[in-house]
Amino acid sequence: MRTHEELLALFDDEMRENARPDGPGARVERDGPVVRRSGGPDDWNGVVWSSPELDEEGAEAAVAAQLAHYGALGAALGVASFEWKVYSHDRPAGLADRLGAAGFVPEPPETLMVAAVADLPADAGPPAGVELREVRDEAGVRLMAEAHEAAFGRDASWLRDHMLARLAAAPEEFFGLVAVADGLPVSSARMELYPGTSFAGLWGGGTHPEWRGRGIYRALVAHRARTAAAHGVEYLQVDASADSAPILARLGFTALATTTPYVYRIAS
Repeated sequence: MRTHEELLALFDDEMRENARPDGPGARVERDGPVVRRSGGPDDWNGVVWSSPELDEEGAEAAVAAQLAHYGALGAALGVASFEWKVYSHDRPAGLADRLGAAGFVPEPPETLMVAAVADLPADAGPPAGVELREVRDEAGVRLMAEAHEAAFGRDASWLRDHMLARLAAAPEEFFGLVAVADGLPVSSARMELYPGTSFAGLWGGGTHPEWRGRGIYRALVAHRARTAAAHGVEYLQVDASADSAPILARLGFTALATTTPYVYRIAS
């Protein structure tokens, strides 16, 4: 049984400092005191790790270097923005302030939550009238995107493109789920495996407002926990919203840290 400090150190090591490319065309590079992910205009671009030895002077230089790097990507590939994920234990203490001064805009913070797969309840099923379908083809991806749009009220074309690319490039590392009621998609979620690490990531988990509070989210977590166990995954990791965090805590997830996305819009 790992302590809180040991588990956070494991996450920082495997998922941040030694992050691996997680999609076609993605590059993970170490640039001095930071590790960044770079891709095309439809990919997630940003800094995933910064050295605990980073000081104020080094932070200024690191921020300037990333602005230059992603600015060049914007000019060459049309990348419109990038993100610096700041965790609550990152150093220096003034890193967030420095990013704000450089033009980064913070988005709502999320809670990094982790659970041992072996400790999670895996027997929860969907409520009556709801069917969980695994997503393995384009038709399933369309249903997932529809469910995402119904849950969050925003366009999910980026998500559709991401899921199709993941299914085409590494179908054994991507698992999508959609909950269907009366023939309509009412909730969706996905899980991504990270070979060579102890973790799998849970993403999505949005439910149509009329179907919330009925146990669908719990069923989606349980289904993915069973899948993770079958693939020998030790831990599940979630960047949890304020709505999801209490549910995950009741299921056995532990909060390790908070993480705030700082987003920089690249001038066109």
